[in-house]
This record gives sequence, C-alpha cells and structure tokens, in this order.
Amino acid sequence: MLSYSFGPYVLVPERQSLMRDHTTVRVGSRALEILAALIERPGELVGKAELVSRAWPDTFVEESNLKVNVAALRRALGDAPDGTQYIATVSGRGYRFVFPVSVSGQSDASATARSQDARAHNLPVPTTRLVGRDHSVDAIRRTLEASRLLTIVGPGGVGKTRLALAIAGRLTAAFEHGVWFVDLAAVNDATLVPTSIATAMGLRVHSANIKAAIAAFAADREFMLVLDNCEHVIESVAACTEALLAAAARVRILATSREPIRVPGEQVYRLPPLDAPPEMSRLSAAEALAFPAVELFVERAAGSCDDFMLNDGNAPVVAEICRRLDGLALAIELAAPRLDAFSASELLGFLTEQSHVLTDWRCGDSRHHTLAATLGWSYGLLAEPERVLLRRLSVFAGAFSIESACAVAVDKGRARSDCIHAVANLVAKSLVSTERGEFGTQYRLLDTTRTYVQQKLAESGEDDSLRHRHAEHLLELAKRAEAEWKIRPTAHWLADYGRKMDDIRSALRWALSGNRNAALGVALTVAALPFWEHLSLVEECRAAVEIALSSRFTKLRNAGDDMKLQFAYGTALLHTRGPLLEVQAAWTTALGCAESLRDTDYQLRCLWGLCDYFTWTGDHRSALAMAEKFRVLATDRGDVDARNNVDRQTGTALRYLGELAEAQRHLERMIARYIPPVARSDIARFQLDPRSAARGTLANVTWLQGHPEKAVAMAQRQLEEARAAQHALALCNAVVHTTCPIALLTGDLAAAERLLVGIEAHVAEHAMTVWSAMSRCLRAEWLLQGDDASGLPMLRSALDELLAVHFRMRCPFYMGIYAAALGTHGDVDAGRTAIDEAIALSASTGETWCMPELLRIKADLLSKESTRRTTEAAEALYMQALDLARRQGALSWELRAATALAEHWLRTDQGAKAAGVLAPVYRRFKDGFATCDLLKARTLLNGLGDAGKRRAATASYAPSGNTSSPEQ
Repeated sequence: MLSYSFGPYVLVPERQSLMRDHTTVRVGSRALEILAALIERPGELVGKAELVSRAWPDTFVEESNLKVNVAALRRALGDAPDGTQYIATVSGRGYRFVFPVSVSGQSDASATARSQDARAHNLPVPTTRLVGRDHSVDAIRRTLEASRLLTIVGPGGVGKTRLALAIAGRLTAAFEHGVWFVDLAAVNDATLVPTSIATAMGLRVHSANIKAAIAAFAADREFMLVLDNCEHVIESVAACTEALLAAAARVRILATSREPIRVPGEQVYRLPPLDAPPEMSRLSAAEALAFPAVELFVERAAGSCDDFMLNDGNAPVVAEICRRLDGLALAIELAAPRLDAFSASELLGFLTEQSHVLTDWRCGDSRHHTLAATLGWSYGLLAEPERVLLRRLSVFAGAFSIESACAVAVDKGRARSDCIHAVANLVAKSLVSTERGEFGTQYRLLDTTRTYVQQKLAESGEDDSLRHRHAEHLLELAKRAEAEWKIRPTAHWLADYGRKMDDIRSALRWALSGNRNAALGVALTVAALPFWEHLSLVEECRAAVEIALSSRFTKLRNAGDDMKLQFAYGTALLHTRGPLLEVQAAWTTALGCAESLRDTDYQLRCLWGLCDYFTWTGDHRSALAMAEKFRVLATDRGDVDARNNVDRQTGTALRYLGELAEAQRHLERMIARYIPPVARSDIARFQLDPRSAARGTLANVTWLQGHPEKAVAMAQRQLEEARAAQHALALCNAVVHTTCPIALLTGDLAAAERLLVGIEAHVAEHAMTVWSAMSRCLRAEWLLQGDDASGLPMLRSALDELLAVHFRMRCPFYMGIYAAALGTHGDVDAGRTAIDEAIALSASTGETWCMPELLRIKADLLSKESTRRTTEAAEALYMQALDLARRQGALSWELRAATALAEHWLRTDQGAKAAGVLAPVYRRFKDGFATCDLLKARTLLNGLGDAGKRRAATASYAPSGNTSSPEQ
C-alpha cells in the first residue's frame, strides 16, 4: 500500500492514518481524504469541486465545509520546516500541496483511477482503437478551446460518435465538473431531450420545467456535454443548447448530427469519410496502408481472422473494397470481419453485386446508399436464424442484456443457447456492439443498423408481435425491479435496471398509440412507477400517469391500478408544482381505493401523504387528524416502525399549533424509539430520514422553549444526518426548516449566509420549485436583518409564489417579518396592513406557533404612532403577546415581547415597569446569552439604572392577573 512522506509526517490513505514521528495525528476522516487528494498530486491545483466529491462522495455540502476541514488540516500540520504552510490556497479555485513529497509502497492505482473516472464522466469504454482521425481530433479540440458549441456533421456511419467519444475521453481532466455523454438515438419523443440530458448528468429534477432546471444547475459549473445523434430531435436539442449556453459560461457542448443544430455561436465540423485509395492499377501493401480506410479495414479484419495479413498481392483488392465503401467507417467495419469466410476477391465481388441495392434508403447523400448496400449485403450473408435474431433485436431502444435478448427474441420451446451463440456471431460481425461494465456486459445495435433492420422487421410481419413480446418482458422486468429495490445495493440495481427507461418509453409509445395494446400499456405504466421514482424522473412520471388515468382507459384499469396511479400522480404534483388541490384529490382517491382493497400498505402511504399535504397547506388540525388515523391503522396492523415514526408528524402538527410541550413529548418519544432500518426503505416510505426530520422539528421547539444553544446543536446534528442520508429532500428540510431559520433567530448571520449559499445552489441544481421559494424567504430575511431593503420585494414575491400554490406553512411568520420590515423602512401603513394579513392567515389555518411574535410586531407598528389611543392599543397587544407566549411555553417569544414592552415603557417614562417585565423573563434562560435577543435584553436591563435593577430583583410581572413568580 502507498505511503506519502513529507517533513516529519507519513500519510497512509488506505489506513486513514497520519503519523508524526511515530505518533498518531488526530484529524477527521474528511480532512484526511482532502489531504490524500492533495498529496497524491503534489504541486498541482486540485479544484474545490473535486475535493468536495472526494471527501463527501454523492453528498451535497456547502463550500464552507471544505474551508473548515482545510483549516483543521493546517492547524494539525502546523508550519513546514521552511516556515511556510504545507497547503496553499489558489483563490476561488482550490488548493495545492506545496511541500516535497516522497512516495513508497504499492497500491491499486488502476482502481483509484477507475474510482475517479466514475465520478468524472459517464463515457462508454471504447473496445477498439480510433483509426485515421488524428487530424480531426486536433482540429476539433482547437475549435472547442475557442467555441462553446461544436457539431460534428456527417452522414450515417461516417464515425461521428466514435470521434466524439475519443475527444471527450481525452478531455475528462479538463472540466472541473465532468464530461457527460447523452445518447439521443433512443429518444423518439422530442420532449424527453431535457430529461435525457438531466439523467445522463445524474441530475435529479423536482420541477415541471426540466430545461430551466438544467440551465440553473449548469450556471456556475464547468462541464462538457456530448449530445450524440441529434438529427431526429434537432429542434428540441437546439432549444436546450441555447438555454444552457445562455445560462452557463463555462459549459461546452460537443454534438453529433447529420445536420447542424443551427443556434448562434455554433461551429460546424463536417467529418469526411476516411481517406481511401483512388482508382489505380496497383498499390503495394505499404502504399495502401498509408490510407486510413485501409488501415481500419486491416485492423478489423485481423481482429476476426487471425491469419489475415495485408500483402502486395491482396492490397489492390482491399484498396478497391475501401474505395467502393466510400471510406465509411461503419461500412468498413461491417465488411472486414467477413474475411473469416471469404477471400478479399470474393468480398469485392459481393460488394459489386450489392452496389445497386436499396438506393432509395434514406435519400440524400449518396454515401447513405453505400452504407445501406453494405448493411443489406451483411444482412444477406447471415444465416437465416441470425437474420431473424438481428431484426428481432431491433425492438430494443437501448442496451440490453443477453437475458433480455433471449426473453424477447427466442420463440417458446426453442433453446436459449441458440440465441446466445447467434448474439456472439453478430458481435463478431460488427452488427451488434458490446458495452462492458462493472456489473456485466450489455449489448446494443448502432442507430444506423437498428434503423435498417427495423425495416426488415416490419417487412417480416413480426413487428407487432415482437413489440408485444418486448412490452411484456419489460412488464415482468419492472415488477422484478420493484421487488429488488429494497434489498439490492443501489449501484447493482441501477446497473441492471437504470438503463431500461428508453425501452420502457418505446414500449409505452407502441402500446398506447393507436390502442395497439392499451391494457398492456396501462399495466406497464403502473409497473414502471418505481423506475420514475428511483431515477427521479418526476415530471415524466406525471405526464405518463396523466395518460394512463385518462377517461379513454377507464375500463382497462382496476382499483389497484387507480390506487397506484393516483398516489404517484399526487406525489409528482406535490414535488413539481406544490400542494395544489389536485394533490389532495389524487391522494384521497388513492386512499379510497386502498380502503376498498384493504391494502393497508397503500392506506398508510396515502395517509402519510395527506398528512404532508395538510402540513404544507398550513392546515395542521387536519394534519393531526391524518396522523392519528395513520397511528390507529399502523397499530392495528402491527407496524411498529410506522406507529413510532408518525410521532414526527404528530409532533410537527402540534409544534405549528403552538402546543410545544406535547410536540416535545411526541418528538422525543419518536427519536428514542427509532431503530435505523437495514434497507433504504424508510426514506422512500416516509420521504425523509424520519429521525433526522424529527430532530429538526424538535430543534425548533427547543428554541421556542428558550434553549438557544441546545437548539443550535440539535439543528447542526440534523444537518449532518441529512448530508449523510444523500437525499435531496432531507437536506432541504434540514437547512430550510431548521438550521438556517435558527441561525437567523439567534442572530448568527454569518452561519445563515453559509447555509443559504449552499441551499440556494442545491435547490437550483434539483429545480425544487417550492423549496426555492422558501429559500428566498430566508434570503430575504437575512437581507432585512442586515437592513437591506432589497429583501422586501424578494420576500413579497416568494410569499406570493408560495400562496399561489396553496403552500401556507410558515407563511404567517414570514408575512410578519415582511410587515415589520415595511415599518422599519418607513411604510407603517403598509406594514399594518401586512401584519393584519399575517394574523388573519395564522388564525384561519391554526398555525399559531408564531402568533405571539405577530402580536408583538403589530404592537411595534402601532407604537410608531404617538397618539394615546395607539399607545394603549400597543400596550394591550404586548401584554396579549406575553400572555399567549407564556401559555404556549414559548420563552423565546416571551423574551421578545417583554423586551419590546420594556422599550415601549421606557419611551413613555415608565422605566420601573420596564425592568419589572423584562428581568424575570431574562432570568429564566440558562444558555444562549450570546444570541441576539438575550444580548438586546441584557443591554436594555443594564440601561435601566440601579434603581430599576433593585426593583427587578424583588418584583415580577405576571400577565392575566397571575401574581405568582414566573419561576415557580
């Protein structure tokens, strides 16, 4: 294993060990990963994104986490022997390890490289060498340095894809955020082009506007997209390309197409065929090999025929073959392997006979005819079983396994071994290509070959029967995939099933168009729901479900289908458009179906979903009722996990209803009873990591109850758990509902800013519409706390966006912040209108946890007018706020109300009363004395004078006629 020595230190990354003079240096595992990444490449700049992906693989973290860990490393390492630091910062870009390093031992470098590559790109591994394209590679690379969009244009079979992949493979290290290959050959629906791009990049989109989501994701990233086979969806590709290039200055796009994309700034490279010999009488072997077309032919022929050698005798014949094939790479690759059965002269004869065939196939460039003729000739030379298999394999839109090939292409009663043997023969003859991956081999037909043999399939009369067989196979595959999701590692599951979406789309398009087999199409839609869910294709799922739920298919659906489709529809709508009324309708319908079928699993899912829906809409009484129904059903069913986890939903509802002690009891009970699942099912079942989400709600309750430091610590723990969960919603929940609000409530604007930067990037990356609006509420609050009036229009706009989709949770609180800020910036009348709106919304929804604060803000606005009437009204509101906060157990609101009332009495020359109301509340705090509210109260108490302090020491103030000490 490798060890790295520098100064007095020795680092062994594989052991996570850092030693100084034989003594262990205690550094966190994340910091050690960062050190290893830097020290493996001493002197080189290592970008921030690469370091984050190394230390936090597949997990979102803010950039501040990287800075914190680098700072911890520097403290642990101290100064180098020469007095400098070991790690240098390259401002805005990353870090360098700048001290000499010596390396000893051995390590599996290839495994490390594979691990890095897996995160840097998704390029297929080439199985053959690129021949004769050095000039093209150099020309395109030079153009890409100056242009952000380059399209390789040429006829089918000329080698566009192979060239693009070769260039992309050489540029993986040049782009900080990777190189991503998007195969559009299987995409026949132009509306799915944005989805295909997002999927290729591993982007999970929770928005109806996927194109905008991709643009937002790309805005501050540096990566290259390879868009392959664009010609049949050229308009959609053009729209996506324009949006990406407009939004992201550091994105490059390399496309392949039979025609230009035609967007501003596009550079076109017209790829010529490989140079082939001109017509001449004789060429020596050496002279012939100087032509790339001959070089490719010889290399491919030698690969299938061990004893083939180019010599002066056969060189003229090979040269003529390449000339007749117009230098088309695919045509040459199809012809060369046939030297295993024919001589070069016989091969030339066959090609001469075939040259007139299929001249109407794909009109246009005459080279299309050459390729068609070559395909026809290759197809004609196959044995009949191989021809049958090849045309049957054309029903696969994307890659397929040998198992799938046998399931679809082999007739009942026939041996699978025949299919396996025939696939091997087709691979040898370059008619089927292979893709070898970590979890097995997949096969596919090139787009040109598939198009040709699909015509043959249609002519055979088998097209509908094979597509029916294909759809039935995918139905069975989808059912198996759903069953295996909870028990198999994610990487294994995705390797087997993640690439089946192109085939599912193809099968659905066939089954549902023209009602060829609508019943099978509806069944496949239902079975495919887990695919859309686990691949985060939320908007595509919504569109497919809408079709399956249309009235024309009513008779083809049973209650179980309706149950699953309605549930999926509600889920997709909630996460892409917000808690619209249609979400409640869909989940209510699904619940009715589940009850009629006595399907308790789906009853629980629907009740949980409805509980979430009512929480989002601010109807916490209804959420509480749904949570209780869930609890009863889970108890009757004996589902202990579900029964325990619903305490989180109950606690959340009670928190918003202002019943803090009861909320605390339910949340603490849930956290204490929670047992982490062995499988991943809890996050899928309950949308978030239940314990982490409960801890976040409890942190909010804890702050309200007057324990700021404890709340901050609890919020930080939830944030760490959410990052570890690698779940987009879990992170939003932790930051938007807990960590950032608590940072703002405690006055830690620096921490809030760090969190906001991270979560803004996160919601943009995943296009999470509702969460984006909530994060803008937080950003506006941060601006307003810094006395920046630009927060006012931002907050109003975000609130309007939330209310438009019926999202009301926390909205009364943010409306109160808006009202207070209006008053601070001089528009008291507008502030009073806004605070009345906030109080009315709080009262109508029952979301009264923030009512004491709203009453305080209204009193503050009234106190800005100096009339006797408004002064008395403000004082009454302050007392009402104090009384309600006391009854809720919200000590933090009580402190704010007491501080505001004390300030009010100071302005009206009632200083003694001011001390009497504030001091007893202040004394009840046990921590958090450095937070903003307690600092303000302490400053105010200090300013009241010795007399006020002595009075405060012996007096207390009890609203509502209660004369007992608040400490009793």
